[in-house]
Amino acid sequence: MFPGVVPAPFSVVKLGPDLYTGTDAYSGYLPTGNVTGVSMMHESGTGGAPKYGVVSQQPIVGNITNPLVDLSIPRAAADQASVGFYELSLASGVAVQLAATNHAAMYQYQYPSKHSNIVVDVSHVLPSFRGLGLSQSYSGGNITVLSDGHYEGSGTYNNGWNLAPDWTIYFCGMFDTPISGHRIFSGNGTTLSQYGSGNTASGEERVGTVFSFAQQNVTSRVGISWISSAKACQYANKEIPSGTTLQSLVSASKNAWNSQVLAKVQTTELNVLRKGSLSKETVFCFPVFHAFKTSNHIQVPSADHHCAELSDYMLKTGQVNSTTLQLLYSSLYGMHIIPSNRTGEQPLWSTSEPTYDDLFTLWDLFRCSTSLMQVLQPVSYEEQIRSLIDVWRHEGYMPDARSSNYNGRSQGGSNADNVLADAYVKGVGGAVNWNDGYAAMVKDAEVQPPNNFDPEAPDSSDKEGRGALPDWLQYGYITPNFTRSVSRGIEYSANDFALHQVAMGLGKTADAQKYLGRSRNWRNHYNPNASSLGFNGFMVPRSANGSFIAQDPLSCGGCYWGDDYYEALPWEYVFNPHHDIYTLINYTGGAAKFAQKLNTIFKPNLNPSGSSQFNNTIINPGNEPSFTSPYLFNFVGRQDLSVQRSRYIAKTYYNPSVTGLPGNSDAGAMQTWLLWNMIGLYPLTGQTTFLIGSPWFGMTIDLGEGKALKITTSGGNSDNAYYVQSLRVNGQAWNKSWLTWDDVFANGGTIDFVLGPNASGWAASGELPPSPAS
Repeated sequence: MFPGVVPAPFSVVKLGPDLYTGTDAYSGYLPTGNVTGVSMMHESGTGGAPKYGVVSQQPIVGNITNPLVDLSIPRAAADQASVGFYELSLASGVAVQLAATNHAAMYQYQYPSKHSNIVVDVSHVLPSFRGLGLSQSYSGGNITVLSDGHYEGSGTYNNGWNLAPDWTIYFCGMFDTPISGHRIFSGNGTTLSQYGSGNTASGEERVGTVFSFAQQNVTSRVGISWISSAKACQYANKEIPSGTTLQSLVSASKNAWNSQVLAKVQTTELNVLRKGSLSKETVFCFPVFHAFKTSNHIQVPSADHHCAELSDYMLKTGQVNSTTLQLLYSSLYGMHIIPSNRTGEQPLWSTSEPTYDDLFTLWDLFRCSTSLMQVLQPVSYEEQIRSLIDVWRHEGYMPDARSSNYNGRSQGGSNADNVLADAYVKGVGGAVNWNDGYAAMVKDAEVQPPNNFDPEAPDSSDKEGRGALPDWLQYGYITPNFTRSVSRGIEYSANDFALHQVAMGLGKTADAQKYLGRSRNWRNHYNPNASSLGFNGFMVPRSANGSFIAQDPLSCGGCYWGDDYYEALPWEYVFNPHHDIYTLINYTGGAAKFAQKLNTIFKPNLNPSGSSQFNNTIINPGNEPSFTSPYLFNFVGRQDLSVQRSRYIAKTYYNPSVTGLPGNSDAGAMQTWLLWNMIGLYPLTGQTTFLIGSPWFGMTIDLGEGKALKITTSGGNSDNAYYVQSLRVNGQAWNKSWLTWDDVFANGGTIDFVLGPNASGWAASGELPPSPAS
């Protein structure tokens, strides 16, 4: 998770240090290494290769003979961080304090002497050292120093995890401290071709400027824009006028996060505080103070007396579970860092629609993150849906992933289809043009995109759409002529189910039936004779002649771009047709056999290629294909096992520490899985169904427009007395292990849990969850 300054949810600026150790710094930050610069653009929780790390400054003490050589600096102490604030202590004696707004940043430097310099190196960008051909490059740039001492320019860069071609970002920097001089530089590598007098440099060479100051305290304000340097200047002057204090920016960030995100969930744990002597202001300070406890080698300052008061109260009384609250609020924070809301900053076409970028990735997010985004941020979520459709209008395909205004890379299916269907069946309307949305989905389902020839998967496009569509349309399955054949086949089935759902709602009956039929094509990969650990029936590769290809269900080869399964075993993928689950149960041999098979993935030491972190289980809690599996026991009348297995994962592999997530955050995917576990529900994407688990505590969730979902608990606790004994929904006794969007979210509602230490048969007589394709 990016630990730097994120001034507001979905902000354009994400300000923080870039570190070098010879390993990939995906979000710029590393716990060790030298600081190479402090830049304004980063992403959070991404993989593959770093992205951005551009528009930077580097403070240097003393004479600089060559600004193109390595100017990186070790830290002198651990970084300090809280919401909206970041501080670096460098070995050179320089202290750097950071704050920001949506499009602008404030750098505040304190030097040990008056020999103060700031290096602006336009070529600064985060590299990759993995050797996968994904490392970002600098293509060229320009910088000009104006008569009043401020600088403007742009840099052009390419590549990163999404294999993007050249893209350009514009900047405008100002100093509220008079400069004593500046030196323009340019050159290749570490060889200078220009260093000295002049006011401008441009071209494919590295370019930049060294600014010098005769004072120890220096403040800089920098704006960025995807449109022009003039607009970047406007942002800097409007959002951070001269004379603005850093503390005022920090306070504005805290207020933004509290009001827009953290206050969305009120818990009984916080209500305990309200019954004491602490004020509401102090209560809301808690999440602000503790949101960074999960970051490596970062200390959280305790200067705020309200926060210190709360911490002391918490420790003295023992009435508040600090671990639970840290997990809750840091997870809420982590899921709102990206995508970036760049509305009004679309450089590729003119539009009145919202623009959201830095989408990493719908493959990671569609299972549970986008559903929670709709619950917590209905206005922004509608905008995000409109932005997806607008990309289709102007580029031909919706993205599965997108960054620097470029689609890619798609790991499996066209999963924007799933997101649109989920929004549609849950009533997202407003300014969404659903006819256009459905047309975008049909494009995914019927037209193969041009091949972008990714070296890791050169068989078909992984930029957008469905690259393996020819096989899907011809055979109803995908042959190994296409990479990720089995996992893509399973995902294409879910994508087609998404089209069925929207077609039904739009009255397109023939389309709805066609895509419902195609959504069952996962069955064509199912080999009933494939066996493992005493169980038969797994999805396997299949040849063009119809024959199944032998496959060990406990192996997925390299489990990556060039293999038949992407990032999960056949054992994991067999539980993924969530829209057709009763067919799978029937194939498995009935409810009891299905429960046995599902339970097997949680048993230790059955996976020879497994992770010791997870006791070598088949299930990988740190990867998205297994996200829903712990909840599938609800379909066979064993809701107690869903609670037991999901709670074990949540309590064992999540904690507020440096190893507090079971895997890469994946732009908040891990955090949203945990949040749903805390809430006690789990969504089935593309359906209105939510599987019922067990909440950790009572809470009230603000749904917007004056609506709320209130969840109460009695008789249990989140550690060892979490089994549901009885349930009431909107005041009525409830014996189903599921509910719908309309029950509690559309207009708000109440869910009242009675919990206990032992499993009960509370839902034994209730209707089982629906399986619409079965």
